[in-house]
Amino acid sequence: MCLAAAADPSERLTDPAREARARALFRETRCLVCQGESIDDSDAPLAADLRGAIRDRLAAGASNGQVRAFLAARYGDFVLFRPTMSWTNAFLWSGPFVVALVGVVLLVARQRARTAAEPELSLEEETRIAALEASADTVAPKLGSKKARGLTER
Repeated sequence: MCLAAAADPSERLTDPAREARARALFRETRCLVCQGESIDDSDAPLAADLRGAIRDRLAAGASNGQVRAFLAARYGDFVLFRPTMSWTNAFLWSGPFVVALVGVVLLVARQRARTAAEPELSLEEETRIAALEASADTVAPKLGSKKARGLTER
């Protein structure tokens, strides 16, 4: 009520119902200078201009929807605290969910690839590995030889 009383009476609309609609639209409209406040709360000159434009439109008989459309067309959807639904807004709002969904799908695919069973060895491969293990246990290079480069004593 203090803000309404502080406004210049010459700026107000003579019809109380239209003035109430204007005040409601002021609370729904973002100040483009302050960005976190409505034009109802802002003292910026641009907010005063927007309040005057809204009052002029309402005095001319425009509906609330027409005033919102005018503001959005002139200043973009950012000017409205509750922008109308459009394909651009839907794309922007769904973008993070799509990215998260793609991330989950990639994570699941990577996990499945990681847990995929290794191919079983054939009988020939198993006997060859067993033979290599047996020969590795019996033939160990001497630590001083050229074959044992890189090996250290423990």
